[in-house]
Order: sequence, then structure tokens, then C-alpha cells
Amino acid sequence: MSSVIAVCRSEKKGTVKTPVAEVVVQKDFGVVGDAHADCTTHRQVSLLAIESIDKMRGKGLDLKSGDFAENITTKDIKLISLPVGTRLNVGKEVVLEMTQIGKECHADCAIRQQIGDCIMPREGIFARVVRGGRIKPGDAIKITTKQKQDD
Repeated sequence: MSSVIAVCRSEKKGTVKTPVAEVVVQKDFGVVGDAHADCTTHRQVSLLAIESIDKMRGKGLDLKSGDFAENITTKDIKLISLPVGTRLNVGKEVVLEMTQIGKECHADCAIRQQIGDCIMPREGIFARVVRGGRIKPGDAIKITTKQKQDD
């Protein structure tokens, strides 16, 4: 079963995110209290699979959830194989719609500076919030198809 491993946020852009017990995501905005939340962008929430983080750990790095500035760390879901427009039901309330796969890594990315590589440009996923609510570690993730109308 696909699930949430960690939820993270940061108060300032350009820093790693800190794992927290739960986050609240707001429709058309993102994670409440996170520096990257923004109603004007299609990248309101970021997701990264623990399997992607494990690839980087294999290069000798000591990494934890949030180190790649992702809001949601997932397990047992091949995020990068899903097309843009895929909807994810997360927990009991939240619906996210995938809007982008990958993002250019900024020049001062600490991981890229340390080992010359960063996984987010290839395997980071971005989504907009279709329906808000609470997300916490252990919540199930279910893939649904793209809907014609917002909820």
C-alpha cells in the first residue's frame, strides 16, 4: 500500500524542511505555514519518494525527509511514472493533482554542492491542492484519474 512516510515544512525558502507530526494543506494554496505555499503557482506542494532519497543515501549521504525541501515523503508509489494531471487521494480528506515532474535545482542546493547531484530535478513531483485537509505519516495514498471539474 502506498503511504506517507513524513510531512515537512520550512518557514524560509532555500532551507531544508523539518519533519512535523502533521500538516494542513489548503485548497489552491499549499501547506499552511510553509514558505513555498503560494496560490499563484502550480507547485503548491512537493512530493518525493523515500526510494529516491535511498538512491542518494547509496552515494554515502546521511539524509532524512525534508532534506530535498519536499513537503511529503512517500513510500511504495512510483510518482515519476504517473502523468501530469493524475490525482492523489492522501489520507481521508486531501486531493492533490500532479502538475509537474522535476524542477531545476537552484545553484546553491546543498546536496548538489556536496556530491554534484540532486534527485529533485528528475524525481521530485509538484502538485496543486484540489481539496485541503490534514496529512500525517502513515496516511494512505490512492491514485485516481484526472477529474473534469475541481471538487
